[in-house]
Amino acid sequence: MIEINYLAVGVAGVVSFVLGGLWYGPVFGKTWIGLSGMTPEQMLGAKKKSMLKSYILTFVGSLFMAGVMSQSIIYAVGFLQKSGLSVGVGIAFCSWLGFIAPVTLGKVLWENKPWKFWLIDNGYYLISLLLMASIITFWM
Repeated sequence: MIEINYLAVGVAGVVSFVLGGLWYGPVFGKTWIGLSGMTPEQMLGAKKKSMLKSYILTFVGSLFMAGVMSQSIIYAVGFLQKSGLSVGVGIAFCSWLGFIAPVTLGKVLWENKPWKFWLIDNGYYLISLLLMASIITFWM
């Protein structure tokens, strides 16, 4: 039986958190803020209001996602009787395609956000999940 590697989960969670900081900061931050309908001043006000709490909860969420990813990969390895990067990446992609991509469509369909907003968010989630799965399967 394969056990969860908590170090790998921790590193995967940290990598996802750092990626989010870069993705929604210097890489796509200004574009994302503009597409969200918020002004930079409103975003700054929201950050100042609860910045530490938001960062902590985001980090805990990243750790939780990495833990669930690890468990999903363990189940897949046991079921498929195969291991390696291709299994992890396959689980990550299917998780994104089956859960994240469809659920986040509501931003476009019901909240009238532009498709570019959806692409930025979903690009982050896809890359984050792929990195998490790569880290986790590397240490299996």
